[in-house]
Amino acid sequence: MAEVQDDYRAHMETYTSFNKLVLFTILWIVLLLVCMALGLVGSLPVFSLLLGIGGTVALLVAFAVLG
Repeated sequence: MAEVQDDYRAHMETYTSFNKLVLFTILWIVLLLVCMALGLVGSLPVFSLLLGIGGTVALLVAFAVLG
């Protein structure tokens, strides 16, 4: 019975880690699309670049601290 509990904990840790990875990927893709739209359609390339770099750093820091 102890093996089942250990397997369950390992499964939950893997599941949680995978969920965080998927959430990070989705948020980064949305950030990338917003920056592309601002740079190409909105004619704000410098702001788009700064937002992309700052947003990527913020996402990395947030997931590193909260993880």
